Amino acid sequence: MRTVTLRLVLAVLAAMTGCAPHSPTAANPRTVAALDSTSPPDWMRGVWTREWIERRGQRSSTFDVHYLQTLTLYGDMRIPVTRPSFTGAGSFADLSDEQLRALAKQRGFTGRTTVRGPLSTWIHDIDFQPADTSADIGRLERRGTDAMYEHALDSSYVESWQRRSNGDGRFLAIRIEHDRRVQRMLLVAGDDFIYVRNRAADLAASESIESLIAATHADRAMIVAWLDCEFSSGRVTGGAVPWAIVKSTLPWREGRHLDFVDGVAVASRAAVPISRAPLAGQWTVPVNTLSRAELERIFPAAP
Repeated sequence: MRTVTLRLVLAVLAAMTGCAPHSPTAANPRTVAALDSTSPPDWMRGVWTREWIERRGQRSSTFDVHYLQTLTLYGDMRIPVTRPSFTGAGSFADLSDEQLRALAKQRGFTGRTTVRGPLSTWIHDIDFQPADTSADIGRLERRGTDAMYEHALDSSYVESWQRRSNGDGRFLAIRIEHDRRVQRMLLVAGDDFIYVRNRAADLAASESIESLIAATHADRAMIVAWLDCEFSSGRVTGGAVPWAIVKSTLPWREGRHLDFVDGVAVASRAAVPISRAPLAGQWTVPVNTLSRAELERIFPAAP
C-alpha cells in the first residue's frame, strides 16, 4: 500500500474499459457491514504478509508487514526487521534516546478499504507516521488462491503478498470515535487480530516522525507523545495467554494479554459486542459475522 497522486488515479480510471466492479460474495446473515459494489472481494479478506517489495529491479524485505482485511475495514502494521531488542523495557521511561529513534521508524495505518476493478484504495483513519494527503491506491493482481501482487500506478514499486489465513468467514471490527477522530480500532479475522490505539493528538505535517523530530528539535517528552500510538497484532486463542500480542509498536506489550478486550462484553439481547463502561466517544461495530457463542467464547461474559 503506497501513495500516489489523485490526478494520476483519476487518469487511470478514465482509461479503464471493460473492468466492472468485483461483486463481493453474500455476507453471513449475522454480518453488520455496509457492503456495496466497492467493498473488497472475498479473496482479499483475511491475514496477509508481505514477501518483498521491488523498486527499480531490486527486491528487499526491510519490514515485517502484517495486513488484516475484514469485509470493509483493514489494519496494516510494519515493524523494521532491524528493530533492536527491547528486553527489560516496561515503558517509554526505560528507553534510551537511541531506542526512541528506532521506534520512530515503524509504520502502521488502519481504516476502510474500497475496490474498483483492479484498483484498491486504503483510506487512513489512524496513521503511525504523519498523515499523507495523497491517495493510497494500488493496482492488485491476483495470483492463485492466496497470493497477489500490488503495483504502484506510476510503476515505482511492486509488492508480493501471501495470505496465511482467509479468516474462515469470522470477522469482527470495533471502532471508537470521539469528536470525529478515530481513537481505537479492533479488527479480527479468524483467530488473528490487529488492535490500534491512536495517539493523543495528530502529528504535524511532515515526511516522517524522524523528519519531524529533526525539524522541530523536539524534546524527549514530545517524542514520547508522538510515539505513543499502538499497533499490535496477535492471536485471539492459542497463545501463551488469551488475546496474546505477538508484534507491537510498543515492544514491551509483546507476549502480553490485550487488555482492551477486558472492557468488551456481549449484549444481553443481541449477538453484538458492547463496552462494559460508559464511553466519551461513539462505539460502533461496523463488521460482525460472529455468532453469540463465538463472541462469548472470546469476550468475558456481561455482568
